[in-house]
Amino acid sequence: MGKLYIVATPIGNLSDISFRALETLKSVDTIACEDTRHSSRLLNHFEIRKPLISCRSQNEAHVAEKISELLAEGKDIAYISDAGTPGLSDPGNRLVQIVRSNGFDIIPIPGVSAFATIISIAGNSGKSVTFDGFLSPKPGKRRKRVKELLERRDSFLLYESPFRIIKLVKDIVDLEPDRILLIGREMTKIYEEFIEGTALEILEILESKQKVKGEFSLLVYEKKKS
Repeated sequence: MGKLYIVATPIGNLSDISFRALETLKSVDTIACEDTRHSSRLLNHFEIRKPLISCRSQNEAHVAEKISELLAEGKDIAYISDAGTPGLSDPGNRLVQIVRSNGFDIIPIPGVSAFATIISIAGNSGKSVTFDGFLSPKPGKRRKRVKELLERRDSFLLYESPFRIIKLVKDIVDLEPDRILLIGREMTKIYEEFIEGTALEILEILESKQKVKGEFSLLVYEKKKS
C-alpha cells in the first residue's frame, strides 16, 4: 500500500523549504495541492514534475476517496497547501481523517507555519497560546469570539486578510484597548514587517496607512503589568 505524506511548504521565502520536503515531493507518484496553479510555481522553481490533483476545501472529501484508491494501488501521494503546514487554517484535516479511516499510513513532513514563526519572536506569549486561525467575516460572530478569547486571559493567535485586519483590531480596541498585540505581515517575504504595541496603537498605525497590504498573523498578549 502507498503512503500519504503531509508536506509543509514555505509561507513566502522559498529557501525555507526543507531538504526532506524536497526529497519527498521528488519521490512520490502524485502531488495533491490546495491550488494546482499556485503550487505549480513552487514545484517548477525546484524542477519537480509530477501529476497534480486539486484538493481544496470544496472537494476535499471527494478527492480523499480518490487518493485512497491510488494509495490502495501502491502509489505514494504528497499533499501540500498553498503555504505553510496543511491543516492549520488550510485544507488537509478532512483528507487525513478519511485516508486514516481507510487504513493507510500518513507521514508528516514538518516545516514552516505562520503560527510557529510569529510565536518564535514573541518572547512574551506565556505557556498557553490559543490558535483560532481565521475568525468569521460576520461582524457579530467575530466580535463575540474576540470577547470570549480576551476573557480567557491567555495569549491567542489569529490570522486575518488585509481586507478585515482593521475591523478585527477595532473589535479588540473596543473591548480592551490596552491589550498588547504583535502583528506579523508578509512574514519571510520581501516586505516582512512586525509591529508590537497596544491594540489602540496598532489600530492608529494601520489606519495611518494609505492601503493595508499582505496577509496578517496577530498575536494577542495579556495586558502588560506596571
